[in-house]
Amino acid sequence: MLYTEILKDSGVFSRLYKNGCRASGCGCAAYYLPNRRPYNRFGITAGKKVGCAVKRNRAKRIIRAAYRKNELLLPIGYDIVIVARQELCEMKSTELDGFMKKLSKEMNRNREKASH
Repeated sequence: MLYTEILKDSGVFSRLYKNGCRASGCGCAAYYLPNRRPYNRFGITAGKKVGCAVKRNRAKRIIRAAYRKNELLLPIGYDIVIVARQELCEMKSTELDGFMKKLSKEMNRNREKASH
């Protein structure tokens, strides 16, 4: 991933859930918040409600592929966490592309509002 670090710190995950903006749809939910860095930080969560380990890993692979494909559309300088839901396991990464494009538009819109 070009402009992205992997997010592993549980404190950052908690801060995003508590204070971050939320976008949902298409088998997942996304939380994002500006991080004041010259790169994005990206994390994925797939809880046991998603299914067994095979299904959780498939959901994470689908999310990673969709993120990689749409990374250049996302604004730089954000912490992003995507939470997988049960429906995601039966989807393909191409179906998740629409959600990632919607997320990038929403993030850009919020960035413009904050700068005014």
